[in-house]
Amino acid sequence: MAFPSMQKNQKPQAKRGLSSSSAVAAAVLVLVVLGLFFLFFELEKPSLVVENGDGIARNDTIVVAVKDEKSGIRRVKIEAIQGSLKKELLVKEYPRDGYTGRIGPASDRLEALFSAENFGFKEGDIELVVTANDYSLGGLLGGNSAATRKTVRLDSKPPVITQLFNKPFITPGGSALAAYSLNEPVKEQGVLLGDRFFPGAPLQGSKNTYVCYFALPYDAEKLEQAVVRATDLAGNVANSGLAMRFKAVKWKEDKIPVSDNFLAMKLPEFEQHYPEMRGEPLEKYKYINGEVRRANEKQIDELCANSDEQRLWRGAFLRMPGSARAGFADHRGYVYNGEEFDRQVHLGMDIASLAHAQVRAANAGKVVFADYLGIYGNMVLIDHGQGLFSLYSHMSQINVAAGDAVTPQTALGLTGATGMAGGDHLHFSMLVRGVFVTPIEWWDPHWIKVNIDEPLAGVGGAGGAR
Repeated sequence: MAFPSMQKNQKPQAKRGLSSSSAVAAAVLVLVVLGLFFLFFELEKPSLVVENGDGIARNDTIVVAVKDEKSGIRRVKIEAIQGSLKKELLVKEYPRDGYTGRIGPASDRLEALFSAENFGFKEGDIELVVTANDYSLGGLLGGNSAATRKTVRLDSKPPVITQLFNKPFITPGGSALAAYSLNEPVKEQGVLLGDRFFPGAPLQGSKNTYVCYFALPYDAEKLEQAVVRATDLAGNVANSGLAMRFKAVKWKEDKIPVSDNFLAMKLPEFEQHYPEMRGEPLEKYKYINGEVRRANEKQIDELCANSDEQRLWRGAFLRMPGSARAGFADHRGYVYNGEEFDRQVHLGMDIASLAHAQVRAANAGKVVFADYLGIYGNMVLIDHGQGLFSLYSHMSQINVAAGDAVTPQTALGLTGATGMAGGDHLHFSMLVRGVFVTPIEWWDPHWIKVNIDEPLAGVGGAGGAR
């Protein structure tokens, strides 16, 4: 009696087994299809960035950055359109590098040459159209497609520079100012003096007018090139020559004796900061006086590369009370046991009064460095805006920190003999965009009035600080 009952129950079990096998097969098929889809049919589009600004010149380069980190870049096209005129500037196909995963490159930066004359474009707006496809099998097997459009203005005319003031002469180690106006927005403007460019800044209180402080290095033998230069948004460059005369100057020669006692006193300080020094005491001193000095001056130049666009200072810079011990650009010969072994140039003014005398800010500004720096010892560097800086070194104590705003007479610290100093004093320097200049001009109220404040007032700018 039990057997028929068992036979009746066997058929449903077989159906369930068949049904389970079909379900597993269907699931496997779904997984395979999904795997193939995600392997070959990813849906992420390429990203496109046109790096050009809002303007292009008659002969220019269109720069486009493309990325696709999934299947990779397959094809990129760059076009320029103006009215009914349409030109392909570049079409680039990328070869296949495999069959799964990322088949094309993940990124590229393309440069397409643009010539208004060859292509027939005229002054005015041009639409740049960039399209890209990747190696996905989406988009009806043509890959994911992305497009971007950017309107730029074709501008073939350089900016017009109108000079408003410039100092008629300049000496090595001297500072100067130029004021000028421009007829259009620009991406860069300033004075090119020799091979060094001095960026200008907007003149406070006047529209489309700029002021640029620049300086001639102490070792300049002639004035090779002096122009106001402006580059507009399309890259057109205008130059306007500065009518300036070069006045030579003769620097003081000096001898600096270096004794064994001095080496024994100074070297431990430098060994702490520069453990890489090797050799006899005199060799270490030469390393400090040469390699370390050059590294320090390079760091100071970099610190002076960025300056507040506004003028932070007003009037003549203050001179610390005390006697002058050394002058700007004194050419020094270093003597050991009666023989000269090194030559360097002193790029500042040494002032001595009492030991540990108060060191105060010479004018208003912002502290950009307050720390130890090699031959300068404990040093403070202040940005006074528009490229003008003052430097205070050999201090025994620093009372300010980078980022602090200072006013004239703000206490910066105390004089000392840190760094390459043989006795307690203040080494004071002035710099224009990293070029060391004589502080004497900046200490002189008459020089400030005649060369800066009166000319700026005459062109409609603010004469003082904000």
